[in-house]
Amino acid sequence: MRHFDQAQLDNSLTFPNLIESLRSAFAGNWTTPMRQHHGMPGFDHNGAEVENALLLMPAWTGPGAENFIGVKLVAVYPSNGQIDLPSIHGLYYLIDGNTGQPLATMDGARMTVWRTAAASALASSYLSRPESSTLTMIGTGALSPFMIRAHMAVRPITEVFLWNHNIRRAHELAEELRDQGLPVTSHPDLVTAVGKSDIVCAATLTTTPLIFGKWVKPGTHIDTVGAFTPTMRETDDELVSMASLFCDTRTGALKEGGDLAIPISQGVISRDDILADLHDLTRGTHPGRTSTQEVTYFKSVGTALEDLAGAIAVWQAR
Repeated sequence: MRHFDQAQLDNSLTFPNLIESLRSAFAGNWTTPMRQHHGMPGFDHNGAEVENALLLMPAWTGPGAENFIGVKLVAVYPSNGQIDLPSIHGLYYLIDGNTGQPLATMDGARMTVWRTAAASALASSYLSRPESSTLTMIGTGALSPFMIRAHMAVRPITEVFLWNHNIRRAHELAEELRDQGLPVTSHPDLVTAVGKSDIVCAATLTTTPLIFGKWVKPGTHIDTVGAFTPTMRETDDELVSMASLFCDTRTGALKEGGDLAIPISQGVISRDDILADLHDLTRGTHPGRTSTQEVTYFKSVGTALEDLAGAIAVWQAR
């Protein structure tokens, strides 16, 4: 059995290839049971109460020449930023679906950022305007550089505004990414950045909205991948009321993502307002964006199908 570390995953994966792997996986007939989410009350590194989490995420492709099973185990510790550690740690376990033989383990945290960003880019290929050139990225965690690169893989992005509540961290990361050739500048004013952008992406652990409908210009695509529990949200009621709503999977996003679960529970929107998920979009049962003026909103909480597609891509590229 092989182990693929962070560097080996980075050498095996590219966004163009991974996005297409996810497109095929969502269009297929894989099995993805609801992930198990175990809350673990604890304390942050300053002694304040915090909710950590353990996630178990299985999926399998089913019988066939390429039959795989996989499961990801992830520990989420939101306060780790206080001690300069990632908030997500995990391990992926890939199994031969025909024999049950263990094939590989992989760095689960690295797989998470690759597949999360690729899923958003896949959604953007249906939901953002093809000419979208300006992106606002909210958050400076491990996901942010991947989200930027993934969106750039499907749209002609020439300008990226980076915002974070800690503006110094936004300056530092923007400089790092510019040194890598990406068109990123930090932006101190989130309202202005959002208003200028064709695509607005958020990857945070906030429990209060950061993106407000009144800031968003017609034709904008909103993509949020943080706020993965029912008590977290990155968008306000006005945005979800005005936008055409999409998600990665209905079973996950409507239960676990506060951006949709909270306004549904309060009667602001209904479950029927969710027009399509990635299964629908990739199978062609919904066209995605239908006009240049439409505001589209994609909510992602992640699904084990994405991890399995990524793990298979790594295994086949070995």
